[in-house]
Amino acid sequence: GSYDSIVALGGGSPMDTAKAAAALRTHGGRMRDYKAPFTLDRPSLPIVAIPTTAGTGSEATKFTIITDSETEEKMLCIGLAYLPLAAILDHELTLTKPLRLTADTGIDAICHAMEAYVSAKANPFSDGVAASAMRRLGGALHTACSSPADGAAREAMLLGSCEAGIAFSNSSVTLIHGMSRPLGASFHIPHGMCNAMLLPRVTAFSAGGAVKRYADAARLMGLCD
Repeated sequence: GSYDSIVALGGGSPMDTAKAAAALRTHGGRMRDYKAPFTLDRPSLPIVAIPTTAGTGSEATKFTIITDSETEEKMLCIGLAYLPLAAILDHELTLTKPLRLTADTGIDAICHAMEAYVSAKANPFSDGVAASAMRRLGGALHTACSSPADGAAREAMLLGSCEAGIAFSNSSVTLIHGMSRPLGASFHIPHGMCNAMLLPRVTAFSAGGAVKRYADAARLMGLCD
């Protein structure tokens, strides 16, 4: 077709689909050709991302998750080819999210921020963005769930989600996300719910290796003094 860019409007799956479409339109092949550890850093079609959920942060990441329909593998694809050119954040697009979706995507965002902060690949830049994200998300998730029309909470969730995406893109995620992809693919559990299921167990397993970092994260999210 005669188009020169893609507008990605929706949650994580529509945005990831748009990233895959941009890569395939430019570079051809099939998405399984580009799954990790392959890195696609060559430019693709420009993408303008407009998230309607506060969770994945895909509007600000160089990653896309695509399910191989033949093998049911949730493939991680990495590279600057998937990084949107611009993101438009309008919290009013999230006001109609139902409770379950608000909670699931909100936990995904919190995990992104916390995992980036406790990761062995954390650095001063990712720390600053992750800390800001945890402050926003920790203070807003309960309000966004209990009072869905609260614009300030919805805005904080959307900004925090984007910050969390930037944070883990410049650090990494941890075992929570490493385990949630196959869990979601095998049992068709929503991604955020997978993270919520894994968060307590992985934290209990990992906290001893980064006690101060986990303590800082708890304080930043308002979970303790």
